[in-house]
Amino acid sequence: MNTLEFIQIRRFILKLGKMLHKYGSPSFRLEAYLTEIATHFGLHASFNSTPTTLSIVLWSDRHEDEYNHSARMQPGELDMNSLSRTDELAYQLLSGDISLAEADKHLDEIDVMPSPYGKSLTGIAFSLSTSAFAMLMGAGWSEIIYSGLLGGMVYFWTLWALRSKRVNLMLEPVASFSVGFMACVINHYSSSGFNIWLIILSSLIILVPGLSLTIGLAELSSRNLVSGTARVMDATMQLFKLYFGAFLGVSLGYQLFGQQELAMAVTLPFWVNWLGVFMLSVGLVAIFRTPMKHVPWAITSTFIAYAASTWSSSYLENGLGAFVGAFALGVFANIFSRIANAPSTIVAMPGLIVLVPGSKTYIGLNSFISGQDIIKTDHIAQETFLILMSLVAGLIFANVVIPSRKSL
Repeated sequence: MNTLEFIQIRRFILKLGKMLHKYGSPSFRLEAYLTEIATHFGLHASFNSTPTTLSIVLWSDRHEDEYNHSARMQPGELDMNSLSRTDELAYQLLSGDISLAEADKHLDEIDVMPSPYGKSLTGIAFSLSTSAFAMLMGAGWSEIIYSGLLGGMVYFWTLWALRSKRVNLMLEPVASFSVGFMACVINHYSSSGFNIWLIILSSLIILVPGLSLTIGLAELSSRNLVSGTARVMDATMQLFKLYFGAFLGVSLGYQLFGQQELAMAVTLPFWVNWLGVFMLSVGLVAIFRTPMKHVPWAITSTFIAYAASTWSSSYLENGLGAFVGAFALGVFANIFSRIANAPSTIVAMPGLIVLVPGSKTYIGLNSFISGQDIIKTDHIAQETFLILMSLVAGLIFANVVIPSRKSL
């Protein structure tokens, strides 16, 4: 390998690594994937990825050529469409179907691709997902509707955050403050009372970092200690910012309109939960930008995760049902990876959303600070921790039973 070839290869690997980091790839998957690419090109490599940094070291057999790069990165956001296309491009390169120069050019094209669903559909998806989560939390019809409306307002703030750095820095507290205050306004002028904190939680569920907590613990279990610790702490700070904004908004609402008692919603039929799972899975398709050809797999994954978790919960202790759900989801995602030759993350993430205890973390924080229970729960902290550990263990066991074809 001459110096020119080395330069072309390291430029491609560097660009590929930054793009995969941008699309929200967990550190242990990103590092393993880049190592496979570097090995294919006959290079030795060492990678270190955290939510805010990416370090790359490349060298040839006899150290004739060496390269060291470290970059400050912004935390990535899940983009399954770009992730899928990037993986397909890398597969074509490794198969010899395209040249390195062509692959480098196509990476630039993928990087500027907009969401395949557009802003309008994504906004509808926010409202649909928040209403669906309210269904899964046992809310009444009025609470489900208001959660969807306030979820649309949260999407407005996320759009504004894309255009303003100041709003982006304050997205969580500003969005939660608006939701908390508007929930008080709606409750004051509504003919029938409802559970304000349940509506707030459902409206903010897209921003609640339950998935980040799970990914962070998965990184810790894979000995990616720096990345896992950083991700868990980042998720914890996001949770505190969300709760502070909501608490401030509700406090202002109580001062202006008076404090209202939490009204318990009328229990809806059990089939509403399955409708909620379907609505949530459809909404996550647009939010995660899932490629159209993989949409049926992504929707199916949510039903498998929820069904396995719900069924096993009737036989196991609280929280352990999540282990069965995560195990079934992991097996399904790895089977998908083998059949579709695509990253298992594409279908694993939507399924994890119905399992992660981000909502229970928020509920526990509210109970600890305000003394009020959003829903009647016992031992919420222990159950949250047990669910988190069960999710990680379930995915690990699934990878042992049926390994994924892809590192991503």
